[in-house]
Amino acid sequence: MPASIVASVVFLRIQDFARRPASEQARLRAQLEAVIAVTAAEIGAEGRLVLEASDGAAVVVLEAPGAALRLGRRALGAAAAGLPLSAGLNHGALQLSGRKGGEGMTGDGIAVAAAVADFAQPGRLLASRSFRDALADARPGREVALAPAGSFKDAGLRTHEVFAPDERAPARRRRRYAFASALVVAALIGGGLAARISHEGPQPLVHAVITKVPYAKALAQRAGY
Repeated sequence: MPASIVASVVFLRIQDFARRPASEQARLRAQLEAVIAVTAAEIGAEGRLVLEASDGAAVVVLEAPGAALRLGRRALGAAAAGLPLSAGLNHGALQLSGRKGGEGMTGDGIAVAAAVADFAQPGRLLASRSFRDALADARPGREVALAPAGSFKDAGLRTHEVFAPDERAPARRRRRYAFASALVVAALIGGGLAARISHEGPQPLVHAVITKVPYAKALAQRAGY
C-alpha cells in the first residue's frame, strides 16, 4: 500500500463509550468487532483496513465509495439490537503511520469521519461533503441518496456540511426527470404538430403522440383522454 492514499472511511462510534464501566466497554467492543466482521464481508481483505479508535473503530475502504456507504448502513442495521452506534463517512487523505507492521493509518480522512460520527445521533449515519462528492464522481446520480442534514462545527471549530440517507430522494429525482422529459417531448411535438390542432382538433393530435411516444399514453390517461 502506498505511504499516502485517498480513500473512504467509515467511522463507527460507540456512544458515551468513555463513561461506561470497563466490563461494558469490553462487551461493546466485542459486539462492534462482530458487526464489522459481518458487514465488511463483501469487501475483500485487500480492499479494507480496520483501525481501532478510542471510542469505536474506523474502517478504511479502498474500493468505490458506494461500498463504504453500504458498509455504514449495514453496520447500523446490524447494531440495532442494543449497540449504541453512530456512523460517520468521509473521503480524504490518509497516511501510513508505521504502527502494527505498517497497518496503522492517520490523516484528515479519518479525523473528519470521526468528527462527522460525533455529530450523529445513535442509530444515524452522516456523511461529509467530500464523501458525497466522491460518490457522485464514482457513480453519477447515486449522491442523491444523501440529502443535506445541516452544518456542524467540530472541536477545532471547523465547519462541516453533512448529509444523511434519504430513501425518498431517488424516487423524487426520477419523478423530476420524468416530468422534464414529458415537457421536452410536449415542446418538440407541439412545435411540429401545432398546426394540426386547428384542422383536426385535439383528439387526433393526442392519438398521434401516444402512437409515437409510448410514455405519453400514461400522461394522456391521467389527463382524461
